[in-house]
Amino acid sequence: MMKAKTTRPNSLSGAPLQYAPQNELGVVFLFAQIARRKQFRIEEIRPHFPDCIAYRRIGDQERLVRIEFEYRSSSFKTHGHDPKQCDCIVCWHHDWHDCPSKIEVIELKRDFHSVPKIWIQPTKQIHWHHLNYKYRNWGLSKRATISDLLLMYRCYPDKAIRDIYVVTGELSRRKAGWRDGDCYGGPIRKLAVLDAPVFMDDFRAHRILKTAGFVRRNFQGNLLVSEYWPYIHEMILARNPKLEKMLREYDPEKI
Repeated sequence: MMKAKTTRPNSLSGAPLQYAPQNELGVVFLFAQIARRKQFRIEEIRPHFPDCIAYRRIGDQERLVRIEFEYRSSSFKTHGHDPKQCDCIVCWHHDWHDCPSKIEVIELKRDFHSVPKIWIQPTKQIHWHHLNYKYRNWGLSKRATISDLLLMYRCYPDKAIRDIYVVTGELSRRKAGWRDGDCYGGPIRKLAVLDAPVFMDDFRAHRILKTAGFVRRNFQGNLLVSEYWPYIHEMILARNPKLEKMLREYDPEKI
């Protein structure tokens, strides 16, 4: 008997595929939906490198474009493909940061946006001064994507969510400034300040949230809390009704 999956990819909005692709075949399917809009005329799809031969309209002419499909752009390098024999990589996630400049990369997640995720982002007191700024770069989970909502949790002694940010750009891997090793980080923008913060004790007193794993773990780590967002959203607006319009894009019924 096949074991049921306990997780699934993010939902997509305005896409012919209900969920974000998990492999190269999903990338090919989605590209077929936008190829004409991007001025491609497909000549051939084949089982060997490069995967696709196409022509692209450039002014009054058409130019030959050799396309390779990958789920992650970095797989092009992992698979040992010759950059001289390819003009374009079509992928879902572009993570090959030293990709040759002559190769165009079409990252489909920019065309088919994922439904935003909700994160609780713990922040130690020594970093709170960064939350005075509207725009920052911040260390994030490598699963965070553009438009995700960040509930910035100020750790001890506040133990409260006071600021809400949104991820505004692609993540990159870099040296961590607060610990040894690398981290993923990206640009974020302040969306709102809570006049009435939501405290850890509020979560512990909530009939549903008190049983959540992230509450039992005392808000440790980058916390994906999308499944609990209806309850968190309700708590935030109950104390900060002025934020209803600002958070309309993140209405739980849409997520």
